Amino acid sequence: MAQSVKLSDDLMNLVRRESELQSRSVAGQITHWVRIGRAIEKSGNFDHARIAAALAGEIGTTELTDEEKDVWLENFTVMMARPGPEEEAFFARRRQLGLGVGLDVAGNLVRAEAKPEA
Repeated sequence: MAQSVKLSDDLMNLVRRESELQSRSVAGQITHWVRIGRAIEKSGNFDHARIAAALAGEIGTTELTDEEKDVWLENFTVMMARPGPEEEAFFARRRQLGLGVGLDVAGNLVRAEAKPEA
């Protein structure tokens, strides 16, 4: 039975481009990559626990195999794109104080209106 899933536009662009290069359908390319990913995870050169430890800073990335480094980098990039609770609180406080909170599309500093403290 076929299933529907939502994938990011960036990922779908990669899939479409690679499927054309490899003469596969989009579904065929995704299936191919899933099989490769599964094989890597089951291989002797790949340990997901070590990747998790490297992401947590418990071991250095120099201790990872090349395959593990590739997965670590992908996960690290995703994690770095998301603000943590401390960053959220920091910028919420800046907005509350009316301090600069970011850049607009033209590169100008955007300021929030100061809210009176209760």
